[in-house]
Amino acid sequence: MTGMTDSRKDAASFRAARDFLLRHRDDYNAARAGFSWPELHEYNWALDWFDVIAAEHPDRTALRIVTPPGPEHGSPATSAGAAGGEAERGTRISYAEMAARSGQVANWLRDVGVQRGDRLLLMLGNITPLWETILAAMKLGAVIIPTSTLLGPPDLADRIARGQVRHVITESVHVPKFREVPGDWTRIAVAPTIGGATAPAPAGPASPASGPPGAGPAGPARPPAPGTWLAYEDSLTASSEFAADGATYASDPMLLYFTSGTTAQPKLVQHTHASYPAGHLSTMYWIGLRPGDVHLNISSPGWAKHAWSNVYAPWNAGATALIFGYDRFSAGTLLRVLSEEQVTTFCAPPTVWRMLIQSDLTVADVSALRECLAAGEPLNPEVIEQVRSAWGITVRDGYGQTETTAQVGNTPGQPVRLGSMGRPLPGYDVTLIDPATGKPADEGEICLDLSRRPLGLMTGYLGDAAQEADAMRDGYYHTGDVAGRDADGYITYVGRTDDVFKAADYRISPFELESVLIEHAAVAEAAVVPAPDPVRLAVPKAYVTLAPGLEPSAEVAQSILAFGRERLAPYKRIRRIEFTDLPKTISGKIRRVELRGQENERAGSGTAAAHDPDGIGGPFRREPSPRGTSEFWEEDFSW
Repeated sequence: MTGMTDSRKDAASFRAARDFLLRHRDDYNAARAGFSWPELHEYNWALDWFDVIAAEHPDRTALRIVTPPGPEHGSPATSAGAAGGEAERGTRISYAEMAARSGQVANWLRDVGVQRGDRLLLMLGNITPLWETILAAMKLGAVIIPTSTLLGPPDLADRIARGQVRHVITESVHVPKFREVPGDWTRIAVAPTIGGATAPAPAGPASPASGPPGAGPAGPARPPAPGTWLAYEDSLTASSEFAADGATYASDPMLLYFTSGTTAQPKLVQHTHASYPAGHLSTMYWIGLRPGDVHLNISSPGWAKHAWSNVYAPWNAGATALIFGYDRFSAGTLLRVLSEEQVTTFCAPPTVWRMLIQSDLTVADVSALRECLAAGEPLNPEVIEQVRSAWGITVRDGYGQTETTAQVGNTPGQPVRLGSMGRPLPGYDVTLIDPATGKPADEGEICLDLSRRPLGLMTGYLGDAAQEADAMRDGYYHTGDVAGRDADGYITYVGRTDDVFKAADYRISPFELESVLIEHAAVAEAAVVPAPDPVRLAVPKAYVTLAPGLEPSAEVAQSILAFGRERLAPYKRIRRIEFTDLPKTISGKIRRVELRGQENERAGSGTAAAHDPDGIGGPFRREPSPRGTSEFWEEDFSW
């Protein structure tokens, strides 16, 4: 009885914190001043929150997956209880249906051997079983390791070994990737889906883990023989009434994320039953979600932002998570989905926004659209201006990490300063630490004071005590990102601590230069890195992906360089430009570390004589050689 009482008390604390933020959605100062994180001790978000609001709003849509037309994708919509009409494609699942299905999956997983504390590698695309399994694993107390479907056998072997994985759930199309991956782990395959829905239970002979065909809940599944792949669809025969086998504590591990690794091997980030589900109250507030909203977020499963905006933030608010279930991205299709689905809140990474502004934004019906957001990398001011001109809505930037929930953001109803990612969100106290002095400053590394530790901060890096100690040193959590803060508390991103560089002894922020370049009509994307130089030690060099329909040429290069010369101080001037596709992490972040390495490698192989282009005297290093195949330098042109 004590445990039940504690659980109800903690659930009430979570609801009170959530309702406070909803009430003060447009009042940043009141939200900051009055918010406190819920006190959670015994808490299971899937049981104590999701199932509760599912009972309160059983018919409200929890998950909507939009898929292309065609019989292989499902048309009209498919679900356990919603057909949706002839024009609707894909799948629609209510809160009540999702609660029931996750209970079935939890019971079935327990029958086949998944126990509290076991680690489960979850490698699924944007299909209903992904959400069912997330909730089911939480109900069981299992630890989820979200994994991108883009990974190959070497990465999977690394994750299974380092993550000490006991169970794997993946789509049947990915089963061959696991053939050479060693380990004694439960294998569960999800059959191809129609419209993103869960495939029906198989007819005919039972799978190796099932009882006789048609046995239903009375014939519980059995643990499989080693090496056998079980059919996920057999979970449809389990009971939907789930009873936990014990208490789940807020401090229990719930998620292990492999970071995307822009500069190093991925670290294993550990979150708890409090830090991610409840921690994402800050994300809910930043987005500006309301109960009943239709929230569209463009993100791939396996990465933290997918959990942020496709699971916890919308379901904390009691909103619908709308999924763009297309294999190939199309700006025109996305604009049509925004219109047809009457999206109220929309979040996308800068790459998607940059692609959208290459299209005609005015064709979309945005009458229902209230909030537009960007996250993942800083959004360039030019993109914000173009969207505001077309839609009358200001795209609001935000900032967070796999290690945290949303920390900083431009919040609803507040003035947005172009170039700034906003102010600290409720529950987060952000300090900028000068790397040179270790003291708070107006510009420095974004850090979180551990004496006021936010609920949304990870517990640490699993299996890497040295990395964890470095990140948590001197009483702060160190993000590795550098920013500046103005007199009103607005924080502007400068770059990663390892992206910022010096040229001729001046400090250069790649993001600032990239924001100027992206304003040029020919530039779709840009990344600025230091290129070794015999005079200035390093000069800013831009790697540029051109807008569709344009080809690299000296004329285009000169136009872009001239554009920068008109808008940047001389010491910030782009001196070199190379046209190429930008290397990215599997989660879509630009890998500037790879571009820097390429520049250093070219410089190391240089054999040309040193020169003095500005006539300012030596000593010099040798000129980098060779250039890229489509690279142009400032001195190639007459100015």
